[in-house]
Amino acid sequence: MRIRVLGCSGGIGAGSLTSALLIDNDVLIDAGTGIGDLALADIDSIRHVFLTHSHLDHIAGLPMLVDRLFDEDFETPLTVYAREETLRAVQDHLFNDVIWPDFSKLPNASNPMLRYRVCEPGDTIVVGHREFYAVDVVHSVPSLGFTVQNSGGVFAVSGDTKTNETLWPVLNACDDLKVLVIEVSFPNEMHELATLSGHYTPQTLTDDLKRLRHSPEIWLTGMKPGEESRILSQVSEAAPEKNIRMLSRGTVLTV
Repeated sequence: MRIRVLGCSGGIGAGSLTSALLIDNDVLIDAGTGIGDLALADIDSIRHVFLTHSHLDHIAGLPMLVDRLFDEDFETPLTVYAREETLRAVQDHLFNDVIWPDFSKLPNASNPMLRYRVCEPGDTIVVGHREFYAVDVVHSVPSLGFTVQNSGGVFAVSGDTKTNETLWPVLNACDDLKVLVIEVSFPNEMHELATLSGHYTPQTLTDDLKRLRHSPEIWLTGMKPGEESRILSQVSEAAPEKNIRMLSRGTVLTV
């Protein structure tokens, strides 16, 4: 399983693009502005999108992705998987024939190019040789993290979250956890804002990492532009024994 990082920033500017991970060549986890860097042939291979939640930095590229893929004579539709609340937000506020065409009715309502599939915490979705398991996490809107398993092991992504009681038991149950991508958006000095907006700081993240019984590669994502160095320094200082690195656009992870 090949995970290509298209975007991993908590904002835009100075080359920063927002959350999007390409799994092999056909699945996205989140569809932020990072997908805009894909070659057309790479875009055309995508047929599955797993959304962690409904915030714009995680879905901003989705309307343009569907527009690119649309074909009245399609063979395989594009399926979007997410919590019911997330799918409702996408339908009500994006694909509503005001902001963007409702591709769930095109080319016709009985056989649309864009399909929605509800994915709730505890659900497993099998796509080819990979199993996507949905994990409840705590954010300011209903959100998911995901573990993705194939024969090589398990890759996990937290989505946006703060201290929670649900992610860590799932990760500890993954005996072959190889890679964990986890968000930490704000430095310690912005603890109050992080808590109110549902995000980790270096201190709250490293406190939670003490619950993890495995020793995977840990990659930090979702940092606010301009705060990356300070956040990474604070995480490294608080957890020097952990294998922690900062994710960057273009990174390729293999499981």
